[in-house]
Amino acid sequence: MNNRDVAVLGVGYTNFNSVTPEVNWKELMFEAAQKAYQDAGIDPRTDVDSFITCAEDFWEGFSIFDEFTPDQLGAALRPMHTVSGDGLQGLANAYMQIKTGLFDIVVVEAHSKISELLTYEDVVQLSFDPIYEAPLSKGVHPYYVGGLEMREYLEATGTTEEQCAAVVVQNKRNAFCNPLAEFEAQLEVDDVMNSRYAFDPLKALEIAPRADGAIVFVIAGGEIARSLTDRPVYVEGIGWCSESPWIGSRSSDAAYVKRAAQMAYRQAGIENPQLIDIVEVDDQFAFKALQHLEALGLARPGEAGYLMAEGAFGPQGQRAVNPSGGSLGCGHLMEASGLARALEGVLQLRGEAGPRQVEDALVGVAQSWRGLPHGTGAVAIFSRRE
Repeated sequence: MNNRDVAVLGVGYTNFNSVTPEVNWKELMFEAAQKAYQDAGIDPRTDVDSFITCAEDFWEGFSIFDEFTPDQLGAALRPMHTVSGDGLQGLANAYMQIKTGLFDIVVVEAHSKISELLTYEDVVQLSFDPIYEAPLSKGVHPYYVGGLEMREYLEATGTTEEQCAAVVVQNKRNAFCNPLAEFEAQLEVDDVMNSRYAFDPLKALEIAPRADGAIVFVIAGGEIARSLTDRPVYVEGIGWCSESPWIGSRSSDAAYVKRAAQMAYRQAGIENPQLIDIVEVDDQFAFKALQHLEALGLARPGEAGYLMAEGAFGPQGQRAVNPSGGSLGCGHLMEASGLARALEGVLQLRGEAGPRQVEDALVGVAQSWRGLPHGTGAVAIFSRRE
């Protein structure tokens, strides 16, 4: 790949809600796309070279999903394809397309209409190995694997359940400052500790509730972005990878994030991750936020829980972690969750985060995890160049 800069030219998004009966998934996509194009100052019918949607056919309820997306994105008769993965993986595809020099402006869309899926547990069950793993969870909610992985993480690192509960307290409290969020709450660690278990040691409050919403990014070559906006946010590096699908063969240290972070840091020229100002990590389960922080090199193994409990990752701490509220506060947006993490980074670096704004932020990282039972993750580095 060449040395061409890649930048975020515009973003558009809907609110994130537990149910959205007033709109269908096409209308969610259209709303986010319309806002993104207005933000970027472009016409999708003439200015965009390629369109990428991020979707899993099983979540949508029909196959070959990309055949149903051109109209609401303004992409009819234009290059378009679907990434069957998380929004940050879609962003990686856009990044590479622009780096080739063959494309100047690329649109990335991801969304969730999960409230309409009545068989969520069954779909997750289908992603388990059908011979050895699926029979073990027959008749049991597949999140039992989250409980097993949490237990392994706690024992391997010495992290406590109270420290995991502190993630819930912080993220749901942060969500009060995010108008897009629905699941804000004023909780204390004792409230989480006294709540019911979902799968010991994982508590129900430590599981991010699912939500509907759509997000669209307009990505451009750096020279194009600079000619159209005075507030470009640069994509300095992006990495992604997938672990083995065998649950029993995976370690407790989120190796998929470690490898993706190494790739992104290398591209961005980051030798010391401690210089990152804003961090948005995947927190579908509270313990995962701690695991991911350690995998990103922002804490030593077993240290993230202590730092979280001491407030080091809070609004007034040494580094802002999930100022958006994360998935625990905003809701888990399925394949759009990665773009939700990236969205917060862009808004922060633009200085558009309102009451949750982190002052003088220059570099942000967004990290995604595709969810159980996968070991697929992505990491993106963003910057506001002075």
